[in-house]
Amino acid sequence: MKPSLARVQIWLAGLWAGCTLAVGAVAAPSLFAVLSRDMAGLGAGRIFAVEARISLFVAIALFVLERQRVRKQEEQGTGNGSAMSAELVLVLLALFLTVLGQFALQPAMEAAKAGQPTRLSFGALHGISASLFWLKIVVLLALSWRLNGRASS
Repeated sequence: MKPSLARVQIWLAGLWAGCTLAVGAVAAPSLFAVLSRDMAGLGAGRIFAVEARISLFVAIALFVLERQRVRKQEEQGTGNGSAMSAELVLVLLALFLTVLGQFALQPAMEAAKAGQPTRLSFGALHGISASLFWLKIVVLLALSWRLNGRASS
């Protein structure tokens, strides 16, 4: 039996939210609990880099699936005439937060840690990065909630 598009979306969004939450709430804090600060920072940086790549892959997959769903609705005449859905906006927001955190803030944090001049201190950059990461988790939980609610209605 072929899984429905909605079920695949729910599964992917839930997996993405769970993976991201596990990294931020379990893996990274655990490293700092048992390793030296420097070693824990290296390990956490690696884990966050892997999570970001997973996020890129899942965001692209969910983007494609949501566009297919919206296109199918338009073809059937049951759509609202918009190419954007709230779920698509949430996917794009989570993708933006991933790119901003990993590919813009992370290099700046590395530069600040190495003593290179940056506009903000390492601590300030880390605080912004952590805030964006937790915002991404909230966005992913909202996405999972919306997709699950849409499938059950």
